[in-house]
Amino acid sequence: MRPAVLLVLAALAFAAPAGAQAEAKPALLDRVVVRWHAPETGGVARPQFVYERELAFEARIEAMADPDPEPAPFTDRHVRAALDRHIAETLLASLPVLPAPDATEIASRAESARAVLEQRVKGRDKLIAAAKAEGIGSDEIDALLRRHARASLYLDRMVAPMLAPSDPELRALLRTGTTPFTGRPYEQVSVALGRWVVAQRLGEAIASYFQTARSRVTVTIVRSR
Repeated sequence: MRPAVLLVLAALAFAAPAGAQAEAKPALLDRVVVRWHAPETGGVARPQFVYERELAFEARIEAMADPDPEPAPFTDRHVRAALDRHIAETLLASLPVLPAPDATEIASRAESARAVLEQRVKGRDKLIAAAKAEGIGSDEIDALLRRHARASLYLDRMVAPMLAPSDPELRALLRTGTTPFTGRPYEQVSVALGRWVVAQRLGEAIASYFQTARSRVTVTIVRSR
């Protein structure tokens, strides 16, 4: 059972009688589990929605990146963390960036976000498996990555630069033993370590932003009937 996120209802296949034309039957493939609004996204007049499958997928990501894994695919705290991050990134992605990024810059950021996300969940195969488990397609992953990209662009350009750390900084950090790469040669882990540092900084910046924005966000849990 999924904690806090209900199972998506499966589509039922109905066999048509022999010789009869098959009749299309409506099926519930997904549903809204959270409705929210904030001034940054247009207020009450423009509510935002979070769907069951995407929230379950994002909760799986939080669980896979958790340094203290649990037997379940994800727990309530992972759902809460995923929802907070989803809303925070959506808010950040809706804010104007100056100068405005072009499509090439967004695409480049999205590819960087993909590499960081794959590292967070410990491999591309695990990301694909998580997406498959929740029925998430490649286009939906791309949309998630574009949201990551736009949010990071705003933070990088309008708040504080999320610059890649220097070699001396990374070497010093590796020596502290506080990273996932402790005991491994710097030359083998420098790229992955750099991504890890940027991901940590970005996660902290998103969490900090949401703490200041939380009072402006109205969230409604949409319960099933």
